[in-house]
Amino acid sequence: MLVIVVGGGRTGSHLATLLHSQGHQVRLIEHRKPTLTRLHRELPTEIIVEGEGTDPQILESAEIKEAQVVAAVTDNDADNLVTASLARFHFNVKRVIARVNNPKNAWLFTQEMGVDVSLNHADLMAKLIEEEMSLGDMMILSKLRRGKYTLVEEKIYPGAKAIGVAIKDLLLPPNCVISGILRGSEMIMPRGITTLEAGDEIIAMVDDDAAHELARLLGRPNEY
Repeated sequence: MLVIVVGGGRTGSHLATLLHSQGHQVRLIEHRKPTLTRLHRELPTEIIVEGEGTDPQILESAEIKEAQVVAAVTDNDADNLVTASLARFHFNVKRVIARVNNPKNAWLFTQEMGVDVSLNHADLMAKLIEEEMSLGDMMILSKLRRGKYTLVEEKIYPGAKAIGVAIKDLLLPPNCVISGILRGSEMIMPRGITTLEAGDEIIAMVDDDAAHELARLLGRPNEY
């Protein structure tokens, strides 16, 4: 997969480094001389494209016509929107991600402007804090379908309602699927007859409402 990252700040350089280490093709576009000096120390030279990510000729030199993903992550919202629009509407890139620096500009980062996914750091931080406060010890493993569903890990505590109950007899909420059970060093693939034990760590796919109900079934009884 070819990914073009526009913006060589800490976010862009870390993203490019991670993708390159995973074996993806990467092009990192940056125009600031001091930043370019740092990037040439951190990344292979062939990854770096010198120029403005809002310039169609620079985007073409980065092989945008072959790219599956463009990530516009500069510290300038206007530049990120221009890059996103060019990527989607001029070069027909299938997946466009853009960083939102100022939360007041978040309303602009829509599919009509060429953005599939907007990364609003302020909103992400607020959401993480909200989830940490509301879900207690439930660990968030991954977000799916733009945050509608979450892959979570939750430990069963002594006295929880789920202990000794077969999965088929659990009153699981809608939009909740148990996909794995960690019991000590063993991974158990759940079946309807599988009985849950105290200390089990449950891996489940949930939406927001189901996450709270699952926490009630598996969490500390005095918390619910």
